Amino acid sequence: MRCERLDVWKRSCRLSVEVYKSFVDSKDFGYKDQITRSSLSIASNIAEGLEKESSKEKMRYIEIAKGSGAELVTQIYIGIEIGYIEKNMGMLWVKELKEILRMLASLKKNYAN
Repeated sequence: MRCERLDVWKRSCRLSVEVYKSFVDSKDFGYKDQITRSSLSIASNIAEGLEKESSKEKMRYIEIAKGSGAELVTQIYIGIEIGYIEKNMGMLWVKELKEILRMLASLKKNYAN
């Protein structure tokens, strides 16, 4: 299956684009690097995993994508608290991430069977 056909991959890409655009002018390079890398890692690991031959490898990369999603949720909450992310926008991102994480859990189940 090609990653481009998966809604979870498409949504992960869109979220990463939003995060990148929001931090394009940020001078806090440490935070900017961390939040953009974790956002990019979700879709990237989905894509990489789907190219693997074995279901076990596919599931491993889906787990890595889920971990990056959890990392991004944490960074968003911190960004809200320190004033880097407007609360309403951050909560929309968190809501989208929770849906992406649910979608990843379902995708993993497909490869477990």
